[in-house]
Amino acid sequence: MLLLDLAGVAPRDRVDAFHHALTDSSVPNDVVHEEPASGIHARMEMWRVGGLHLFATRNSGFQVRRSERHVRHHRSNPVVSVSLQPEGVHRAEVSGERRLLGADDICVFHELSPRVYGWSGDGASRSVMFDMHRLGVPVDVVVRAASRLRASPMHDLVLHHLRGVWRDPDRLAGDPGAPHLASATTELVRALLLSAAHAEESAAVRSVMDDTLLSRIMAYARRHLADRALTPERIAAEHAVSVRRLYVLFGEAGLSLEQWLITERLSRAREMLASPRYDRLTVAAVAARCGFSSPSHFSRRFQAAYGVAPSGWRRQRRTEAADGAG
Repeated sequence: MLLLDLAGVAPRDRVDAFHHALTDSSVPNDVVHEEPASGIHARMEMWRVGGLHLFATRNSGFQVRRSERHVRHHRSNPVVSVSLQPEGVHRAEVSGERRLLGADDICVFHELSPRVYGWSGDGASRSVMFDMHRLGVPVDVVVRAASRLRASPMHDLVLHHLRGVWRDPDRLAGDPGAPHLASATTELVRALLLSAAHAEESAAVRSVMDDTLLSRIMAYARRHLADRALTPERIAAEHAVSVRRLYVLFGEAGLSLEQWLITERLSRAREMLASPRYDRLTVAAVAARCGFSSPSHFSRRFQAAYGVAPSGWRRQRRTEAADGAG
């Protein structure tokens, strides 16, 4: 069912229409748009598959903030939302913890927990709504599990299952097996949340987690390179280790943490500057998206690493691409 398509709404009425549709499909929030005057666009849809509600939105940059005030005025049947992020880099904050979420992440929010969520530029989200009582997982367990879903060996299994659910929701909504699919999906999500919330209590899981700690830290850092607040303290806290332990891990691998982060960011920037997809971005914008707070600092680092200025590298790649096309 189509809930909203702002393409058919006058620009002056779009903010109100967006808020009305989001409130009808969820609960009251404070919503801030990146370009409220003219640049806002959105398309929202909803399906019912068995006992589950599926909600999809594709829209311009925005931020949704749910405060303690909103939580106190929640509806009588609150839900737990489990979403995928097929487009854009999504930003979430719960209990003071900030995360960046991409296409390979599962995002979980309990309606009774304050939070901030949104993205910059165009993005999309696909959420499955679970009745809190039917899911049967307490608020504190959901909040604890949400930040450590990848600690569970069930993460990828549930990720692939959810992707399958979203492959053709129109067809699933009318399928006679939809109620059983809804029950199976609920059980899988419950298992993931309980597994993630208590993962480190298992000796076997702790052993595997220790063996893969450096790899997981590196993967986490690569997913969050755009965040300028990606400090050693934050990385350590995210993985429940001390800052000293973090430095020891990198030292044992023959690496310097700070130099490794800069190298990764420079490599990401180099790829972006060479890609036609980012032609509209200035060099400063590319630097910001790769976590550099100062364009001049970025340029000096780039020149030192690759022997050419960022703008020169971009021109060089464009020339090579044009010659190849000719």
